[in-house]
Amino acid sequence: MGVINVTPDSFSDGGVFEEPGAAIAHGRRLLAEGADILDVGGESTRPGSRPVDAEEEWRRIGGVIAGIRRKSDIPISVDTYKPEIARKAIRAGAVIVNDVRGLRDAEMRNVVGNSGAGAVILHMKGDPATMNDDPRYEDVAAEVQVFLTRQMAAAMAAGVARNTIAIDPGFGFGKTPAHNSELLERLGQFKALGQPVLVGVSGKSFGPDAPGGTPGRIDASLEAAAFAVMRGADVLRVHDVAGTVPFVRALDGRTRAPPKP
Repeated sequence: MGVINVTPDSFSDGGVFEEPGAAIAHGRRLLAEGADILDVGGESTRPGSRPVDAEEEWRRIGGVIAGIRRKSDIPISVDTYKPEIARKAIRAGAVIVNDVRGLRDAEMRNVVGNSGAGAVILHMKGDPATMNDDPRYEDVAAEVQVFLTRQMAAAMAAGVARNTIAIDPGFGFGKTPAHNSELLERLGQFKALGQPVLVGVSGKSFGPDAPGGTPGRIDASLEAAAFAVMRGADVLRVHDVAGTVPFVRALDGRTRAPPKP
């Protein structure tokens, strides 16, 4: 899943693709580099970010989604927690709603359920403005699993088909580097829920002893991505598609190769 941030303040590429033509061209580059899904967002959810209103969010992304759809049939995901934005995005060509609030809004569940779109249910503690101030858990993996299980049930009750749901433990969304490390180690726990597991580890911080926590051997994000794949991640949400795709494909080939006689 290649990321297109049509925002002025995202941590990785804020301000780079604010102009719709630049964002559409970037999407075409990500597709050429090997992206399987494009995730378009118009509101930063970096720690400390402030919300934008729905009108401004749609102004940023509406033309981008429609423009990508005109030029490609690649699946488009809309990164939003606002039901009205999700509804418009689906009409414009998006087929997945990537909701950082984990479909907690009943109207959002109805929008997804009534449209037949897919959904990514992400765990976030608090909201982007305050989520990393002092996040605390008794058992981070267990608490995230309970949330994801509950939200899956709520989504399906609203008509969202189970086979269209992916789950995301929410690395960095109300988690310390130590929490991120614990989630990465225990990623198999989320696989047990029976849904595709999406992870966004690029640019996230991990404990010093965890993969991705000690830069120097290889790029920290690639190291974390490799570990996530080995732990069973199905989708990687990344900014650097060109760097990640060949690396992960080579790794995937090795991990799936039959044992030598």
